[in-house]
Amino acid sequence: MSAPAATPAPPAPIAAPIPSEDQIARKFDNCVADLLVNAGLGFGVGVVASVLLFRRRGWPVALSTGFGAGVAYSNCNYSLNPYVLPGTKVLPANKS
Repeated sequence: MSAPAATPAPPAPIAAPIPSEDQIARKFDNCVADLLVNAGLGFGVGVVASVLLFRRRGWPVALSTGFGAGVAYSNCNYSLNPYVLPGTKVLPANKS
């Protein structure tokens, strides 16, 4: 009895390049999701701080929500414009 011959694995499919408008759409969707999460977390922290520390004033809620939105804006700016990150070098695409 001989061992069965091993069949070669099929070649891996080559992934098609993602169109640029789809890349921008994904980044923008991530920015919107990040804005909702960070502003929501800031809102929650502001409500807790307002109730526990500041005798139910409104400014801690607005301030912390603004901080959350500012962090989301900064993250989105880094995502959409890689030149903003210090130490980042963007190389041109090779045309080969």
